Amino acid sequence: MANSYTLEPQRVTELLGILEKRFEKFRSRHLGIKWEDVSAKLSAQPKMLWVLNELEETEGEPDVVGYQKETNQYLFFDCSAESPKGRRSFCYDQAALDSRKEHKPIHSAVGYAEELGVKLLTEEQYQYLQQLGEFDLKTSSWLQTPESLRKLKGAIFGDRRYNRVFIYHNGVESYYAGRGFRVCLFV
Repeated sequence: MANSYTLEPQRVTELLGILEKRFEKFRSRHLGIKWEDVSAKLSAQPKMLWVLNELEETEGEPDVVGYQKETNQYLFFDCSAESPKGRRSFCYDQAALDSRKEHKPIHSAVGYAEELGVKLLTEEQYQYLQQLGEFDLKTSSWLQTPESLRKLKGAIFGDRRYNRVFIYHNGVESYYAGRGFRVCLFV
């Protein structure tokens, strides 16, 4: 992962095109929001474009899911149908990764998100995402875990099964091919 936080001009154009197509295709996710306003905000923030590119490269399919008037920020979530392919098979956080003696995953969900400058979805955000469509029908996604649970070496994750959203728990050291993580980004 590069740390320059800038993209080549051609990639910026490509990325904005991808995001605009997704924005137009899924208008119900962001009623009342204009692409021109989002695009102008993104174009003025190269680091946010870099982050969105990283989310896109790991197949997160980031999309606008809201706007906070108080802070004048657009909210992006990973909106891929399943947990992003490029962010699966990670344990929960760095402490969990460090504690594994054998068969270590390549990274942790929280650690990777921190490198990008984003956070895992909260349980509330995940529930909101599930109101916008049906996500994680075959996979699951790590979620921000309350510190009280994390201290007990547990973490939460969510998925959708049987037309219902479930929030479960697992040990922080666990990792599965079908479990990744979704993030939120304010721009």
